[in-house]
Amino acid sequence: MVSHTAPTCIRHFVYFHSRSALLPHREGHDNEFHDVRYPFYGVQTADIGRIVSKQAKVTVPPKSPQTPGRDRQKTVTQNNLNNTMNHVNDRGGNEHNQKDVDMENEEKDEEGQEGGVDANMTPLNGDIQDGGASNQEEQDMEEDESRAETTFRHTFENISKLKDTALSPPCMVRNLPWKIMAMPRVSQNPERHNQKTLGFFLQCNGESDSSSWSCNASAQLKILNHNPDGEPFVRKIQHLFYSKENDWGYSHFMAWNDMMDPSKGFVKDDKITLEVYVKADAPHGVSWDSKKHTGFVGLKNQGATCYMNSLLQTLFFTNQLRKAVYLMPTESDDATKSVPLALQRVFYELQFSDKPVGTKKLTKSFGWETLDTFMQHDVQELCRVLLENMESKMKGTVVDSTIPKLFEGKMLSYIRCKHVDYCSQKEEAFYDIQLNLKGKKNVLESFADYIKEESLDGDNKYDAGDYGLQEAEKGVSFISFPPVLHLHLLRFMYDPIADAYVKINDRFEFPERLCLDKFLNQKEKKEKTPTNYVLHAVLVHSGDNHGGHYVVYINPKGDGKWCKFDDDVVSRCTKQEAIDNNFGGHDEEISVKHCTNAYMLVYIRENVMNDVLCDVSESDIPQSLVERLSEERRLEAQKRKERTEAHLYMNVQVVTDDSFYGHQGNDLFDPDRANYRTFKVKKSATVSEFLETLAENMKYPVQQIRAWPFQSRQNQTVRPTLLDLEATLSKTVAEVADNDCPWTLFVETLSPESGLKELPFFDKDSDVLMFLKMYDPRTCSISYCGHSYVPISAKFVEIMPDLCRKAGFPVGTPLLLFEEVKPNMLEKIEDFDTPLEKMLEELMDGDIIVYQRDEPDLHQYDLPTAKDYFKDLYYRVEVIFCDKLNPNDAGFSLDLSMRMNYDQMANAVAQYLSTDPYLLQFFKPQSYRDGPGNAIRCTFEGNLKDLLLYSKPKQPRKLYYQQLNIRINELENKRQFKCTWVNGGLKEEKELVLYPNKNGRVSDLLEEAYRQITLAESGSGKLRLLEVISYKIYSIQREDVSLDALNAQGSTKSYRIEEIPVDEVNMGSDETLIPVAHFHKDVFSTFGVPFLLKIKQNEPFSEVKERVQRKLDVPDKEFEKYKFAVIVMGRSDYISDEDGDVRVDLSIFKPHSIQGVNMQARPWLGLDHVNKTPKRTRYNYLEKAIKIHN
Repeated sequence: MVSHTAPTCIRHFVYFHSRSALLPHREGHDNEFHDVRYPFYGVQTADIGRIVSKQAKVTVPPKSPQTPGRDRQKTVTQNNLNNTMNHVNDRGGNEHNQKDVDMENEEKDEEGQEGGVDANMTPLNGDIQDGGASNQEEQDMEEDESRAETTFRHTFENISKLKDTALSPPCMVRNLPWKIMAMPRVSQNPERHNQKTLGFFLQCNGESDSSSWSCNASAQLKILNHNPDGEPFVRKIQHLFYSKENDWGYSHFMAWNDMMDPSKGFVKDDKITLEVYVKADAPHGVSWDSKKHTGFVGLKNQGATCYMNSLLQTLFFTNQLRKAVYLMPTESDDATKSVPLALQRVFYELQFSDKPVGTKKLTKSFGWETLDTFMQHDVQELCRVLLENMESKMKGTVVDSTIPKLFEGKMLSYIRCKHVDYCSQKEEAFYDIQLNLKGKKNVLESFADYIKEESLDGDNKYDAGDYGLQEAEKGVSFISFPPVLHLHLLRFMYDPIADAYVKINDRFEFPERLCLDKFLNQKEKKEKTPTNYVLHAVLVHSGDNHGGHYVVYINPKGDGKWCKFDDDVVSRCTKQEAIDNNFGGHDEEISVKHCTNAYMLVYIRENVMNDVLCDVSESDIPQSLVERLSEERRLEAQKRKERTEAHLYMNVQVVTDDSFYGHQGNDLFDPDRANYRTFKVKKSATVSEFLETLAENMKYPVQQIRAWPFQSRQNQTVRPTLLDLEATLSKTVAEVADNDCPWTLFVETLSPESGLKELPFFDKDSDVLMFLKMYDPRTCSISYCGHSYVPISAKFVEIMPDLCRKAGFPVGTPLLLFEEVKPNMLEKIEDFDTPLEKMLEELMDGDIIVYQRDEPDLHQYDLPTAKDYFKDLYYRVEVIFCDKLNPNDAGFSLDLSMRMNYDQMANAVAQYLSTDPYLLQFFKPQSYRDGPGNAIRCTFEGNLKDLLLYSKPKQPRKLYYQQLNIRINELENKRQFKCTWVNGGLKEEKELVLYPNKNGRVSDLLEEAYRQITLAESGSGKLRLLEVISYKIYSIQREDVSLDALNAQGSTKSYRIEEIPVDEVNMGSDETLIPVAHFHKDVFSTFGVPFLLKIKQNEPFSEVKERVQRKLDVPDKEFEKYKFAVIVMGRSDYISDEDGDVRVDLSIFKPHSIQGVNMQARPWLGLDHVNKTPKRTRYNYLEKAIKIHN
């Protein structure tokens, strides 16, 4: 098979009318692309044609009663013509035309032209044939542009002169324009001798510039016959139309000579009439109003949540359940974590919204991450998990037991002896029934198979207690069926040949009405009414085991009027589409992909249908829930509006004097920790309007507030500055703020204790705003003392009484004064008799004066002056200390000086942890990632600044620590050694961290281990060190071996300490220890805890097995499954269970020399766990089980 095509065609599968067309063509060099996944369908590549638009009158004949796949007219076949079918796309012609082997030379010359109407093309005069429809019918058709199917035709005149692509006028189906496309083609296949043919295609939405739309459709393409007894020539297509493949059909629909032969009746007066019957699904990605067309809305797909959407629609239309969900009490539930509230929200929006409903809040309430929504799961599994979750949440509420009342049935599992009067039986509840469909024709056959009895005889007899082993019959029978019956069709089965789960696409029929009376246990049944059911929903899966797509067909009112719910698109559909077309199989009469079939069925019991499908009105919904959801929608709409109008607003952050109290650092407050009052202000608002709004919100008259914008100075400080109201009142806020966002203001307010009615006047020319701080060396703390308007001509000696009053000092107290210039820079004010404007350089509003008592004994304090305090503050930094042994530890933070040495830092951390600083070990951070780096020696001579050099910029500064059992100065003379302790029963394992001397030996390591372990009372009291590689014991380390010789590097290598068993302390000359390990199938697939076993020359192997069983403490039934093998260099020699005379030969277990290599292979005894088969799953190995975490 030769292929010269672009690979895009592999996605599309074509359905032919005749069986012969199902086989792939192998003529000559035809372009053929055959998909091996669907071997029955041959798909061939695109021949690109040029498109011409024609203005012509369109009349649409009445819809043909013969649907695709059921056309009674004979199909004209042409054995000499290749059944090529593919798409024509006028947009990408340049690339594809170069690859097209059937392209005419003349067409190749036009490849440089863009798609659309070609100015060099000659339009043909076309006319639409009267299909017999009346004017009223035509009008009705034209009005119904959303119809699912129609038949339309177009007559092409002067057909013998047709050289280019010709298009019919559009016909609207599913709100999309569809056109017939025709063109002459010439095949350059040598076997056809450059045969000229007619290309016939169907185009959808060809003039749209959108790239997001798609529409799945099937169609019949016909060329009509003008002879009274002539038959039309018909071919069928099915295709997913989208922007890049907006047309589909046959490059060689009919040989040109046959079409032009008058005797065959296709041409008359140099005209041909092409007709198309098209049937389309509702489109995606275009304006399709599901509410208008069906009365219902769909659910948005988050990525791979079509399975969930299908289930939610099914549960929503189980009206009795919907009503119960509304009544679940959720008033106090967390809106982000409550599954009942999220379900109520989805149901409410499905009932009252006009647009598709989102499910992100629902999946978030499940506790799912974003990745979970991109992972497709099994719809039946989700159904079980969700119903169980809802049932648990309904317990103890007014809707308790709703789930079991709707979905729970009862069955009886029994085992009945044939020859004695003994029967064991158990009544069980079920929420769904899983039906096997392999080899079954329909639901009734599957039910018969479900209750079919199994005989227990021969080796499989039943243990009937006092009656002994008895022949018996095992089975189940139904006692009662629920009002709502969920049938899960087992389309995914394990294939032992492929060693994988595969999907069964066999035909399996299910009726619209189902009677299950004959499957009830007549003796035990609890039913009083007939078990007649009506089909309510069909959940359909398209694809295979590795993925696909779910849709659901629902009969909302049980009246046979079906709708198709395909995520966000809902459309009306026929009963045939909902039921017959989803039986599956390879029926040629059904124009659907054979991998599309029903997966889950929902039946509603006929006698309770009115109750289950009861009307649900807004009056059935608690008013509190309606109000809550309404408020949610209002807030969401407000947030959306805010997002869209965000560019029109700016944030203004306001601080007051209260924000400055308690601040211990530079400037007036910490911007990262301040408690701002934030206002959202229109950028176009004037300063005057803003101040009025500000005063109203702060509940002050306008004359009692004054705004001082913060301004960044060049010396790295941020201070308030004057807002000149005379010049700015009429300006916009954005202009005055210089587009700073957020704009930060200090708002001065009038103190109620002042007795004034408005703030004092501030003269911008002669006054300055000064802020005051007081330092107390006793507590090393700063106190904010307010602010003052000070004349620039005033002297400090004049304002010192006010400073004393604000600090609570007696007037006349000696003071030290400093100006806070910038971080780590305080300048002492020496001359109190000089005016401020001369004393302070660059006197500005917002300057800060720091003062303290001038005391004679200041030197006794650690930080005697404010200058010392701010110098120390400059070097202070917040350091986060994280526990090295806990990777998820968030740590704790301490404010430390960068000038601290190691001991000062260790003391600070030890004080926080309430431990000895010498029982702490610290580690530097890594520069390239989060995590501990090298250990810091306790003799480190640098300071904290040196330790933090490796911290990432703009990230929290971190150091790591671990608490020790020995002092750090001792630890640094030792080495750390990690190993595992295993007790004599091979059960208890724990990790040991030992600290032997750096130059120690194995004996020193074992001495350290004695201090951390508890030995058995009757044990030997002696320890040994084993080297373990890949779950196999490699060697026993001698006690005189240096620890430097032990290398524990590598993920498969470890060391183990264990107590030597008493019987292994003294070994005879005819005894030895052999390593024993567990494996499964492959000797390299070792697992579990290996061990050493003493064996004796010539002892029966049966005794060895007994010792192994005692050592492992394994029950007989489990131990029987073990197989024993001697493993040498990867080769296994199994020891037969049937040979009871096997004796131990110690020579087998001696090391074997390897030729050409200076090393020896060590044999070991393997325990093969032959029944250790992993549970198989039908899900992709990347998938997780569905869980609802809340």
